[in-house]
Amino acid sequence: MPIKPEQLAALMHEVEQEDPIDFADLPFAEDELRELVASHLCEMAAAMENFSTEDRLLTLLAVSAKLVLENLVLHLQLLRRHGLPVGDGVEALLARLRKPE
Repeated sequence: MPIKPEQLAALMHEVEQEDPIDFADLPFAEDELRELVASHLCEMAAAMENFSTEDRLLTLLAVSAKLVLENLVLHLQLLRRHGLPVGDGVEALLARLRKPE
């Protein structure tokens, strides 16, 4: 993999400037969590070295989609647990999902 975990962690931190992550009161240092995830992703990418470019992109897209879905579900669970309303964008998405096409 052409990127080192430290570089990926730095890029992740830059992206978070636009869309911060609420680490709340987790008993872990943010930088350590970021480095753990970056290392894991670099290991995953290295394991796909023998994949074709298309298969590598499809795999990374599938992993990304799964993580976005997991994040959405966790976010909705937190909102429901605290009795908070969802945002307009999420409500529109959920309304679209509720309607059969």
